[in-house]
Amino acid sequence: MHAAIATLFSLAGRTALVTGGSRGLGLQCAEALGDAGARVLVTARKADELEAAVAHLRARGTDASWIAADAADPAAVARLGEEALARLGHVDVLVNNAGATWGAPAEDYPADAWDRVMDVNVRAPFLLSQLLARRSMIPRRHGRIVMMASIAGLAGTAPGLKAVAYNASKAALINLAKELAAEWGEHGITVNAIAPGFFPSRMTEGFLAQVGADALAARVPLRRLGDDEDLKGAVLLFAGPAGKHLTGQVLAVDGGVSAVIS
Repeated sequence: MHAAIATLFSLAGRTALVTGGSRGLGLQCAEALGDAGARVLVTARKADELEAAVAHLRARGTDASWIAADAADPAAVARLGEEALARLGHVDVLVNNAGATWGAPAEDYPADAWDRVMDVNVRAPFLLSQLLARRSMIPRRHGRIVMMASIAGLAGTAPGLKAVAYNASKAALINLAKELAAEWGEHGITVNAIAPGFFPSRMTEGFLAQVGADALAARVPLRRLGDDEDLKGAVLLFAGPAGKHLTGQVLAVDGGVSAVIS
């Protein structure tokens, strides 16, 4: 590879914070950022899972650390942002990946479940982005924010999931990315969203067991589900120099599902 091309995807000397980074899609993003040279801080609720994730990242050669925080608690989100700045000095890349869901028919959906999903999936990304933009990215005139949305925020999901709050929250997250991109572009901050299709994860394991991986893959134009590598190119594009003129965009990483349903 030509050296000039390699530098487009290099994060050497950069710092990154990944929420929901202890497993699944968040850990995949943390791997990519670390492999590209970033110093990575991951956060989630459970300390034991974070310890395992950091050990995994360090074994790959990444300078990694962790902070436990509950994204549903705005005070914990504020503490997370302040501690991240204290440890890293500044934050160049923020990946808002932490998410929650709750399955129930819309007509019976509990209000407290709706509130928790919205708190984790929309309020926390906004509060953390706001804090880090104000304290780090705007003063330094540099920042990359990536919202982990979903194709559920583009057109809903399969009726069997019954995830009205999740779907609504991901649509809100996409529009949040667009609004922040419009407002913060003058400060050198890009804000984009990745909309994954169906990836096997702890959040989706129940539905996957019910429907079956082969049946789900048959609905995808590429006839496959997402794997442990499929988000890495997208997050590096938005996080690094290659994406310096991309902002307010939504990239579906879904094997072509959104092309069929759009």
